[in-house]
Amino acid sequence: MRRKGSGFTLIELLVVIAIIAVLIALLLPAVQAAREAARRAQCLNNLKQIALAAHNYLSQNNVLPMQTTFPAGADQSWGWSYGWPLALAPTLEQGQIFNNFNFSVGMFGNASGYTIQHGNDTLIAIQLATLICPSDGTVQRPQAPWGMTNYVGNMGGPGQLDMFSGPIASNPTWSGAPGSNNGGPVGLETITDGTSNTGLFSERLVGLQNVAPAKVTRNSKDFKRAVFDGPSVSGGGPNGGAAGALAWTRACQNLAGTTPAHATYGSGCYWLAGYPLHVVVNGYLHAGTPNGPACNNPVGSFASLSWVFFVNPQGSAPPTSNHPGGVNVAMADGSVKFIKDSVSLQTWWALGSRNGGETISADSY
Repeated sequence: MRRKGSGFTLIELLVVIAIIAVLIALLLPAVQAAREAARRAQCLNNLKQIALAAHNYLSQNNVLPMQTTFPAGADQSWGWSYGWPLALAPTLEQGQIFNNFNFSVGMFGNASGYTIQHGNDTLIAIQLATLICPSDGTVQRPQAPWGMTNYVGNMGGPGQLDMFSGPIASNPTWSGAPGSNNGGPVGLETITDGTSNTGLFSERLVGLQNVAPAKVTRNSKDFKRAVFDGPSVSGGGPNGGAAGALAWTRACQNLAGTTPAHATYGSGCYWLAGYPLHVVVNGYLHAGTPNGPACNNPVGSFASLSWVFFVNPQGSAPPTSNHPGGVNVAMADGSVKFIKDSVSLQTWWALGSRNGGETISADSY
């Protein structure tokens, strides 16, 4: 008598394949979440290292590094000067970059009567791994070949309340900007709101390479990498107070979805250089809450400067990231906290100022 052959029927095979597909579909989000958790941990560690480097700089110089040393060296680089990452290079184990930088030439080389002198091209092109958040997901430098940065310093905000109120401040006396008693350099003794309640560094997604502004709108997936022209708002300029700051910030956050970007490449485009009027290059502002749009302000002290397209200090340049629900912020005490997108404006503004006198509860962010 012939025995019946063993094996799977077609129906059994299809059932098994369906079960495997369901298991993969259930497992994939968990794998992706685990990968993002690892990337976020690396990003947090980078910010921790930068904050510690700033404290080492503080112990050596009694002040925190400035957003830019402008106007020092400005005549050498079309107004650009040396940013805070160069100041921190020795304490980030990159002393060779600082030691080899030619300060008599500058970054972009237009010294000696605007004769091109490219004395620091090799250093500018170096990409520091510590300045890159792995969650950003891009390897294209916005302004190749120059190295980029995902990490930015807190310049304060909103500008309608006061300029340069953050710990990574610019020189308040440079030509073209209104004076302020809150300019840099900043010592720890001036952070009277408490170092654990004052942002020091955060993160921004870097800009786009060779993408026309018209191709990026408020509704685009890449809107967080771009800069938009904000609307003109009454009270949105300097000394607009809390009411002006609120009106301006809400107008920026509520831009129409079809609004095209003004510029797409500026965010984090130069790790080594900085300029007070171009905030998003190496700074951020506590105006709009995290992961909102960046808006240049057409009202106020810089309204006539049409070439300012990387967000002026009276605009909105919040930190942005690909972390679900918020951004990492290194506080002035060296700790790193995850701030949710849903943080209230009042709390976010308070975290941005170093001497505003606000009281923040531990459960408010």
